[in-house]
Amino acid sequence: MDYVINGLKLVTGLIAFMIVIRALGKKHLAEMTPYDMIYLLMFGGILEETLYNPKISIWQFLFSLGVWVVAIYVIEKLVTKSNKVRILLKGEPDHLIVDGKINLHLMRKNQLEMEQLRSMLRQQGIFSLREVKDLFLEPGGDISINQYAKYKPVTCGDLKIDKQEEYPSVLLIDEGQIQQEVLHAIGKTESWLRQELTREGFPNPHDVIYCEWSKSDGFFIK
Repeated sequence: MDYVINGLKLVTGLIAFMIVIRALGKKHLAEMTPYDMIYLLMFGGILEETLYNPKISIWQFLFSLGVWVVAIYVIEKLVTKSNKVRILLKGEPDHLIVDGKINLHLMRKNQLEMEQLRSMLRQQGIFSLREVKDLFLEPGGDISINQYAKYKPVTCGDLKIDKQEEYPSVLLIDEGQIQQEVLHAIGKTESWLRQELTREGFPNPHDVIYCEWSKSDGFFIK
């Protein structure tokens, strides 16, 4: 019976966590703030305490989860309504470099050393601080950089060159399996795909391990 109860608690916890993620939006999957870490730790604590304490019934567990879910939802709504609450809970970007000048006060406030900053720049493909005009440390710990114009890559717009727009590619065949949902999404049929594959020299889709297609670049087949 204990195994069944623990299984129910795990499944309930998983469902509750999925509901919260869906309710808060996809941005939380890409950007974690210190506050996001806090409520994840709280969820882990609630689940762990419930699993290893047989005195806590599943109804008490559901009550704790309910309070946790409602509290997070209310706080997130307050954050979207009030800029002051958002800054208090989520934080705001710190402008570490302003027009090439380093703000040492903000560097020390964020416990950031120069070599750490250089390492973060290298991960962005920048190997010298002389290239950086402005740098922001985002609430999630990432950095946003504005380079001096002379260090930015030249674009087609700078050269007054007209370039055809590129479209995203879609995966049509994955290890010999035709992706019917993808074909439907782009408004194509399986017969169209087979005709195009034959034209490319691949009459049998099962011989294709990888096939992508885009409106601008056509087929890429392995």
